[in-house]
Amino acid sequence: MRSQLDLQDLFLTITQNVYFQPPATLKMTYPCIVYQRDDIDVKRSNDKVYGSIVKYLVTVIDPNPNSELVEKVLLLPLCGFERHYTKDNLNHDIYNLYY
Repeated sequence: MRSQLDLQDLFLTITQNVYFQPPATLKMTYPCIVYQRDDIDVKRSNDKVYGSIVKYLVTVIDPNPNSELVEKVLLLPLCGFERHYTKDNLNHDIYNLYY
C-alpha cells in the first residue's frame, strides 16, 4: 500500500496548495486540493488479507469555474469524477481516487 505522503507529493506536482484533512480553523489558499481518506478496500481469501487499496475523497476548490486543476486531477490513475457544487463563490469538484 502506498502512503499518504506519496500522494501528498503527487498532488504537490499539480499545485503547491494541498491540504490533508485540514482543520476548520485553517485558512486555505485557493486554488487548492483538499483530500481525506474515505475507505480502504481490502481483498481477502481464506480468511487472510492479501491486498488493500485506500480510497481518498479529493476536492479541487477554485474560484475559477474553468480551473486547470480539474483536468489534472482527473488524469490521475484510478481517479473518477464524483460531482460538482458551488459554495461561497468557490467551485468544488469532487473525485474518488484509489491510491
